[in-house]
Amino acid sequence: MSAPRLNRALVLEAPVEAPDGAGGVTEGWVALGTLWAAVAPRQARESSGAAQALATTAHRITVRAAPPGCEARPRPGQRFREGARVWRILAVAEADPEGRYLTCFAEEELAP
Repeated sequence: MSAPRLNRALVLEAPVEAPDGAGGVTEGWVALGTLWAAVAPRQARESSGAAQALATTAHRITVRAAPPGCEARPRPGQRFREGARVWRILAVAEADPEGRYLTCFAEEELAP
């Protein structure tokens, strides 16, 4: 495997819950750090959202590997952000036999 071209700075975010003051919780996101990545679109489809149609695009996002348990290692349920663009991480796998890179399978939802 040739080295991927990690030319995009993506912020890795994890979900957090905070009390809302009325006995419930509000969900938000906390930034864990910035990872350099290669982003490649894979496929796209259209689906219906609550109020309108959504376009969903699957992406393959490659980042440098981090040891399991490390905060910098992406996990399903987290997301990447680049400005207003957001990719939900669905799965993570080793990208090469040496374990130098990780491939994150992610989806981006866009309202047309």
